[in-house]
Amino acid sequence: MMTPVRIGTRESPLALWQANEVARVLNRPTEIVAIRTTGDKRTNVSLASIGGKGVFIKELEEALARREIDLAVHSLKDVPSIVPAQFALPAFLARADPRDAWIQPRGMAIDKMRDGAKIGTSAPRRRAQLRVLYPKFRIEDIRGNVDSRLRKLQSGAYDGAVLASAGLTRLGRKDEITSYFSIDEMVPAAGQGIVAIETLAQRAAEFTVLSHFPSALAALCERGVLQKFGDQLDCYSAVAVHATIDRGITIRAFFGEIDGDRSIRVKKTGSDADTVIDSVYEALVAEGAEDLLKCRS
Repeated sequence: MMTPVRIGTRESPLALWQANEVARVLNRPTEIVAIRTTGDKRTNVSLASIGGKGVFIKELEEALARREIDLAVHSLKDVPSIVPAQFALPAFLARADPRDAWIQPRGMAIDKMRDGAKIGTSAPRRRAQLRVLYPKFRIEDIRGNVDSRLRKLQSGAYDGAVLASAGLTRLGRKDEITSYFSIDEMVPAAGQGIVAIETLAQRAAEFTVLSHFPSALAALCERGVLQKFGDQLDCYSAVAVHATIDRGITIRAFFGEIDGDRSIRVKKTGSDADTVIDSVYEALVAEGAEDLLKCRS
């Protein structure tokens, strides 16, 4: 009998959906190993205060290192742009809708909301872009998994919220979406809508067959732009990068201030990934992206 592949995942309903989707694509005997991460344990504080993106994958990487699991499944947007050398990201599943969704319990359009409306979002890049689009709103953190965020919204704690449409759709909550932001209005997070597989580097070749090429190319482009900035990016950075693959490669990027007014938008198109990545990076630097990073909170 073939030994089951142990798939490590967070405990949230969305994470478990993703792990089961990987098991389906893998088409081998599997065992789902649910692991509670720091990010799941501490939902009453901002991500920035407890370490940013890495808090959703730290315990999973530790389990990989101890060989308690064979692979870890992540929402790619939760994975820091640079992973330790002992690990690899060998496969990316087909991307779901990468757009951000506006949710308002009474179905009110976002441009009809009152001045001072309290809008919930957990991402610095959403916060910064919302401030540009709708400076009249009060933008506040909303933490927790998708279901708990929707409960907070329904309870009246917020007047509206912005969440990733991919997670809502995967959990069967698409009907609760009031409207979508275009990718030009609200540039998605790098990797948004993509499920990523992480393994020990020496085992990467075992899982590359699972990768969806267009999604892998988009992931390479989006993370490639972030990697150009090295360790200048952290959990406070209001940064978004999104690549579309359609008769060429188009990369959009947004850099902004979480609570300020300055922002930069760049859009470049080409046929070679490395060339477009370099072009986006150079344009961002020319527009002052590094200065924005230095001035963040």
